Amino acid sequence: MSLSPVDRSPASFDELLRRFELRPIRNCPGRFIVHNVTPELTPRELLGSEAEIHVFNVSSARDAVLVVRLDRGGLISYQRADGTYLHTLNDDDGFERKLRELGVEI
Repeated sequence: MSLSPVDRSPASFDELLRRFELRPIRNCPGRFIVHNVTPELTPRELLGSEAEIHVFNVSSARDAVLVVRLDRGGLISYQRADGTYLHTLNDDDGFERKLRELGVEI
């Protein structure tokens, strides 16, 4: 699925649930890989121009970690060295658990 950049308020958790194919992450309740997007799609293109994106470099992740809090959880994206992304949508519990695991606060 190819998406063009959006120019509006950040997407809601429920909107992302409806728009994308999600695959549960094994042994990680409340965390899902956003599956049907091109790897070049940025978090800003995924969420909207008003999204507040926090970027972290953490020792436990080999890629840059981009974090956005949503109304019922959040998006955690990993920017690989080649400029592509892996996006994960997380419910409240999954989001908070992963942020603690990464040692990230927003």
